[in-house]
Amino acid sequence: MYKEQVYWDSRYQEEQEDTGGHEWFGSYSDFSCLVRKELRPGSSGLVLGCGTSSLSVDLHAEGVSPVVSIDYSPVCIAEMAQRHAGRAGMSWLVMDARELQFPDGSFDLVIEKGTLDAMMVDEKDPWSVSPQTITLVSRVLSPDGIFISVTFSQPHFRGRHYAQPQYGWSVSCNTYGVDFHYFLYTMRKGEELSPRDRESGRSLHEPHVQPELLPTLSDSDNEDFLTNICV
Repeated sequence: MYKEQVYWDSRYQEEQEDTGGHEWFGSYSDFSCLVRKELRPGSSGLVLGCGTSSLSVDLHAEGVSPVVSIDYSPVCIAEMAQRHAGRAGMSWLVMDARELQFPDGSFDLVIEKGTLDAMMVDEKDPWSVSPQTITLVSRVLSPDGIFISVTFSQPHFRGRHYAQPQYGWSVSCNTYGVDFHYFLYTMRKGEELSPRDRESGRSLHEPHVQPELLPTLSDSDNEDFLTNICV
């Protein structure tokens, strides 16, 4: 269900009275120390799958401007545009993260929090991320731009998807959280992969055993699971 636009439209309609929004993997304050050190004055930003999270506003408060926030749910975008109407330097667009419609090098920062996890239900391998989506992110980044991905997917699974030479960036990973640790990947455009990351990237193309009993979003997950990763 997480891959279906109709699901998210319905969910956002039901939650319209909740002005606080929902935060997958915690709020910005939980990992802001990791993001803040990557920000540069005057950076432009793109938030993929913004949902009703405060992440876009939090980044704008940090000095990122303009901030473009996209989601493929018209209900979500209409709500967020109305909620933050009149806030200069912020825009809200209906757009699928798998079909980014921006010129090359448009953004200094691209960030996603749980969006790729929700999209993984479309993949034959639930630990796989569409290379098309990552390629699009790399394309819209400025030559020295930063891509930040927040997920609960461990480096052995997610990291090697990011560690591909064709994307033209380096990869690093940090963790945050108390009861459950989440992973924050930082990809820096214009930097080279470390030898270790290159090896990790090569392993993606080798036969591997399908992992089991590890957390990922799937159509069989119910609302209790989604609630557990929201605050």
